Amino acid sequence: MKSPAKLPNRKLIAISIGLALFYTLPGSADEVQKPSSHPIDTLIRKAPDAAFLKIKKTLKTAVEKEDFLTAGLCYQQIGALFYFQAAYTQAISYYYKADQLFRQENALALLAGNLNKIGETYYYARQYRIALEKYQEALKLYQQLGDQKGIADSYGLIGQTYEKTLDYARAMKYQQLALAGYHKQKNQSGIAKIFENIGSIYEDKLELDSGLKYYTLALEGNAREKKPHAEIEIINNIGDVYRKTGRYSEALNYTRQAENMAKDMNDQYQLSSAYRDLSKTFDLMKRYDSAYHYSELGREIFLKIFAEDNNKQLALLQTLFEIQQKDDAIAQFEQEKSADRMLLVATILIILLLLCLAASIISRQRLKIRNEQQLNEQNQRLFETQNEAIKDALELKSKELTSTTLHAIQSNQFLEELRSTIEALVKDDKRDQKKALQQLIQKVNQNINQDQHWKDFSRMFEQIHQTFFDHLKAHCDELTANDIRLVALIKMNLSSKDMAILFGISQDSLRVARYRLRKKLNLPQGENLGNFIQTL
Repeated sequence: MKSPAKLPNRKLIAISIGLALFYTLPGSADEVQKPSSHPIDTLIRKAPDAAFLKIKKTLKTAVEKEDFLTAGLCYQQIGALFYFQAAYTQAISYYYKADQLFRQENALALLAGNLNKIGETYYYARQYRIALEKYQEALKLYQQLGDQKGIADSYGLIGQTYEKTLDYARAMKYQQLALAGYHKQKNQSGIAKIFENIGSIYEDKLELDSGLKYYTLALEGNAREKKPHAEIEIINNIGDVYRKTGRYSEALNYTRQAENMAKDMNDQYQLSSAYRDLSKTFDLMKRYDSAYHYSELGREIFLKIFAEDNNKQLALLQTLFEIQQKDDAIAQFEQEKSADRMLLVATILIILLLLCLAASIISRQRLKIRNEQQLNEQNQRLFETQNEAIKDALELKSKELTSTTLHAIQSNQFLEELRSTIEALVKDDKRDQKKALQQLIQKVNQNINQDQHWKDFSRMFEQIHQTFFDHLKAHCDELTANDIRLVALIKMNLSSKDMAILFGISQDSLRVARYRLRKKLNLPQGENLGNFIQTL
């Protein structure tokens, strides 16, 4: 399964009401499970403040009638309310209240289900050892009851937890047990979920072909069961696998499909996830503009979700505040508390509310800073990539320059040998060919002194040593074209023999040319010409 912290953390704003103290805890959108079809569960997700009022009313009636099973279910629902707000400490507190009542009433099926909920809460709070204990206790109860679905569910949760502890052997063992259980029940939804979990294990182990196989099976199962929300997540996972294997085109196709489905269903969490995956893929493809574009789209959606969640949390906080204020007023009336005490309680509550609002503002600022840091890091990576590309280009040009120079040397060597051969023929007394051979020698001399590769040589040399000629002209602006060619060849550390061949002159003539160049550059006696040129 995906890591439970793909999105940045958010804080639950909470205050102390009566004897209950609500602490802020980290959570993320990826950690929150899908709501069930039960109306109250849907209300818990969409309007936690309204859900709390409804559950509170039912709980009060159940307690008055001593209906402990209903009271336990109410505590369980309040636990779920805080669970979906990522307030895991409070969620566990209410789940344990339900646990106590279910044990008191010997309601084993309800107790086992509640134990799995406690385990899931510890799981998302990253307390995997305790989560395993709760799942295993639930498994024993389901085995005692002969509840095959509960057994399969528990196997899957245990395997999922072992995956988080990187114990892949045990994780695979329990997922296979869960798969066998669901096959016996012909539970297609359960089978699809386990296929997804197995695919996640293979993905974690970087056995990507196997991961892709099981993700595909999970996708087909959810498609048959018509569970589009589950399909989106799996399609995103398949896109991740293709991206990790370098198959970026296929990765983009699947992530685009997930994006379109999320838009159609207005699933902002999955749309944000799709945008982040598109950004990663385009970044690997070095299409940095597109990567930045989708990174920003994902960030905007996250901020929107973050604001909506904060509004829900503030509404819940206001509801809790109003309920406690009403309870305090009744308690104060019954106990004939003094007006000073009422004022003190109200003042404390207001101060805590202000502190919580301040905490919310600070949290948003930290989020903004983190996003800016991520953008700066991305820009730095882009800068480093561009620098590497420039270095590679210069290295290629340097190789081309060397190749061009060697080609010119080889050409002049050939012409030199040809000239020597013809001169030997001219020395013969065969008058009928002497004149023609002399003309041929003249043409060879012209070709040997004309460097047809000089333009390409000069262009590539300037690309590699961009400011060299500017520095040279600043030192002396009276140099001829041959002087500049000689300087360039010395800069390349060519031997005197190779330079003489390129110029079509003897080494003695080359020494004279070097001497004249020293004079033009006004080099003092004893200073090495080559060292001076290398420092330009």
